[in-house]
Amino acid sequence: MSTTPIYFNGSSTYSADLNQEIARAVEIASAPLNELEPNLTSLQNQSSELTTLQTDFAALLTAIQSLDKAANGGGLAATGSDNTVATANLDSTAAISGGTYSLHVISAGSPTTTVSNSDLPTVADPTSTSISSSTSFTLTVGSSTYTINPSANTLDALAQAINSSGAGVSATLVNLGSPSAPDYTLSVQSTTLGNVAIQLNDGTQNLLTTSTTGSPAQYQVNGQPSTPISSDTSTVTLAPGLTADLLAPGETTITVASDPSAAANALSSFVSAYNTAASELDTNHGTAGGALTGQSILLSLQQSLQDLTSYSGGSGSAQNLADLGLTFSSTGQLSFDQTQFTNLENTDPSDVAAFLGSAESGTGFLNSATNTLNGLENTTNGVFQSAENTVKQQIATVNQQIAATENQATTVQTQMVAQMSAADALIASLQSQDSYFTTLFASTQSDITNGG
Repeated sequence: MSTTPIYFNGSSTYSADLNQEIARAVEIASAPLNELEPNLTSLQNQSSELTTLQTDFAALLTAIQSLDKAANGGGLAATGSDNTVATANLDSTAAISGGTYSLHVISAGSPTTTVSNSDLPTVADPTSTSISSSTSFTLTVGSSTYTINPSANTLDALAQAINSSGAGVSATLVNLGSPSAPDYTLSVQSTTLGNVAIQLNDGTQNLLTTSTTGSPAQYQVNGQPSTPISSDTSTVTLAPGLTADLLAPGETTITVASDPSAAANALSSFVSAYNTAASELDTNHGTAGGALTGQSILLSLQQSLQDLTSYSGGSGSAQNLADLGLTFSSTGQLSFDQTQFTNLENTDPSDVAAFLGSAESGTGFLNSATNTLNGLENTTNGVFQSAENTVKQQIATVNQQIAATENQATTVQTQMVAQMSAADALIASLQSQDSYFTTLFASTQSDITNGG
């Protein structure tokens, strides 16, 4: 049961009726909101769905760009002849086109390790006791010093404080006692390679002893330089974007060349991105469709997907996506037979290259797909930008209409409250007079009747 809002507290017996009249007038003035607010929600949902679809189609364009790079010399991989000596890593933005690097690892290097002194208090429970009663410590690493303030007077808290200090060391707790009589010691190890001075002082004494003096990594590349390169890290840079993790002394040859699996992996990513975009489009079709159901942009996007997958060109054994192993399932999802593609690439690589082409060549699937998707994603006049501009303008218009309606309703309420308050006051005054004269008349009649 609805309750009429109280706009003013009247004193006449008609104040409730007057409040109802105000409520009715405000309701009539606010009536357009019943249509405007659902319309605004619908437009906001459209905007959100446009953002989702644009993200999906942007991912599809990224997949095409990755395929373009993989198919046209950008798909490189770094491999080593002996991964026990070193492993190679190639950044996706590496500014090299290939090459061979003979890596001679003289020493993989080692960090410096220190342990707490043996004459310090025995710590059986690192969560309740420590090697020192101090609440503040000075940690020295190389030529730098750090103040260490553990959150509690425990060995566990001390190790945590060292690890969070950013001092370039790693603290661990090691049990040197037996299971029945534990004896935890503090071990502090440098995070870089080489002979690094490490010391922890509690204000009265040094607490650490060096157990292992570290050494830098040393290596040569293609026999150079004559004096080996020293490094304080096991990961070294051989060329722009090409690094190696040094593992053990020895020789290994690192080769940077085209990755035979790059194009296949890129095609697999394309299929995944396509299916994501197609699935999202499907949510906007049918009687229970999404926010964009019935909007013309859906037809444009659907046509773009069809243009991508129906492209034909090239010659020989690769003239369409099906020849590359891409086919549709009964549900409209794209699938990829990587074995079929790999076999085709091995037997007829020139046919595959001719069909794919490149984004810049003006020919091939990659050029067609790039142009199609750029037409959607163009930030100036692309399909998405145009649709978003339209929806934003509509949202702005509806917001203005809502604001105007709310202002009108407020004005009506203010005017009606003033009018009804005045009317109520007048009615109350008249009712008061009526009551007075009624009482007076009744008293007079009584006097006459009683012979007064």
